[in-house]
Amino acid sequence: MRFNINRLKKEEIIWLCKNKCRHNHFYIEHQNCFFEERPDYYLREKVGYLDIECTGLNASWDYIISYAIKFKDKILGRVLNPREVRNWKILDKNLMTEFSKDVEQFDRLVVYWGKDRRHDIPFSRTRCLKWGINFPLYREVYVTDCYDIAKNKLSLHRYRLENVADFFTIPAKQHRLDPEKWQKAKLGDKQSLRHIWLHNQEDVITLEGVYEKLKGFVKLSKTTI
Repeated sequence: MRFNINRLKKEEIIWLCKNKCRHNHFYIEHQNCFFEERPDYYLREKVGYLDIECTGLNASWDYIISYAIKFKDKILGRVLNPREVRNWKILDKNLMTEFSKDVEQFDRLVVYWGKDRRHDIPFSRTRCLKWGINFPLYREVYVTDCYDIAKNKLSLHRYRLENVADFFTIPAKQHRLDPEKWQKAKLGDKQSLRHIWLHNQEDVITLEGVYEKLKGFVKLSKTTI
């Protein structure tokens, strides 16, 4: 794992250059040591919990209806409005511009079945590239897929986020989706779009709860977004 120097304040860089790890090297030189030792009072990673809702699973045919990134007590993101849904020249273009700016604020994103070769990250990257929008490059933002932690560290009958949350008695989806709501949302129905946005927000709240239960069983990876 590496520091994102562009995000560090001057005083933080100075601190890293003056303080040493257990190997008697400055933290700026032994960055892995810093993340292993993780002084509680300094330089915590900014972690966001990401989930997207899409019209399907293939980003060349489908598009993103909403995205949510939870950070502390705030949730960034939004759902498409009816005008965007009904205009094929726009669709999720403006949404992905906002998505790109929000993602740049974080050092690490936590997803569920969302890293490369899965869903959220590849789908989001593809939609950004389609519209010519910046997407984090190699090592600019790290990603942790909570599905891997659940699958490797637990013994459950199923590993969907909702099932893991139920096991830990963490509140999960109150606004469930059905085919009719998806169909109406894709036609620009305002109420259905709002329902999807509430569903999306519930997912990131649940994801944070599950990750908090499991994060102590693994070492933070260097997997890049």
